[in-house]
Amino acid sequence: MKSLVFVLAVIWLGLSQLVAQTPEGGQRPPAPAAAPAADGAVTRLPAPDASKAPKPGTAYVPPAQPPKDDMTLLKLIESGGWAMVPLGVMSILTVMLVLVFLATLRRSAILTTHYMNTADVLLKKRDYLGLLAISSRHGEAVARVVQRTLDFATKNPGANFDVVKSIAESEASAQAASFQHRVTYLADIGTLSPMVGLLGTVVGIVKSFGGLGKGLVGQNRDWALASGVSEALVATGVGLVIGVTAFVFYALFRNKVQRLISDLEVAGAHVVGLIALNYKKREPSRAAMDEEF
Repeated sequence: MKSLVFVLAVIWLGLSQLVAQTPEGGQRPPAPAAAPAADGAVTRLPAPDASKAPKPGTAYVPPAQPPKDDMTLLKLIESGGWAMVPLGVMSILTVMLVLVFLATLRRSAILTTHYMNTADVLLKKRDYLGLLAISSRHGEAVARVVQRTLDFATKNPGANFDVVKSIAESEASAQAASFQHRVTYLADIGTLSPMVGLLGTVVGIVKSFGGLGKGLVGQNRDWALASGVSEALVATGVGLVIGVTAFVFYALFRNKVQRLISDLEVAGAHVVGLIALNYKKREPSRAAMDEEF
């Protein structure tokens, strides 16, 4: 009985040691690395995985590579065709006009506080010749109105006030029209540039279909058609960009010109009002002289 218990205890200890040496999860220990082959020996390569092997009767298709985008700005401009030449000229004109209008369309081009104060003092003194000389040396629009009005009044001292007022209003209208006509060039460019771009696109599409009809593109007909149409649309895109830019600045400068014209009307009305006061003072004296004679 004791010998049986002893044998069972030995077997239990052996099984416990075997279980302790086995990795967790029942995984087998990794196989030892193969020793390097001796000189002249043949090394066997591992067998390929049968699941990854191509099926019989099918060709090997390499993975598709992403197309390379070699389009640069110069190539994009060249693809637009002949229409890019007038569009380039229009873009340069747009930039030049915007810079010029930013520098010239200011309130100082209409009137200045110094000139208005001087004109107010001289008109109250009825010093028309002095104000006429000062107006000729100033470049404001209201100075041009005063110069034209006083020049007519001094050369025609017997003219009625209504005639003098009409001269002042006509000169003010001419100055306002000159400011309005400046910004209309941007509107013209904004209208013409999309039309020129569309014409270049139509010409490019006609050339693309003409090449397809003559069979000059070989087997890649679809690719040639898509390429020709995409390049032809470049002209339309550039024309739209120039047109939208020109119209945006035209709207901004048009509103600014309207504010400047309002300032010119206020200043002109002030000057004409002072001249009217002087005419009213002169009329009673002229009536008294007529009675004496």
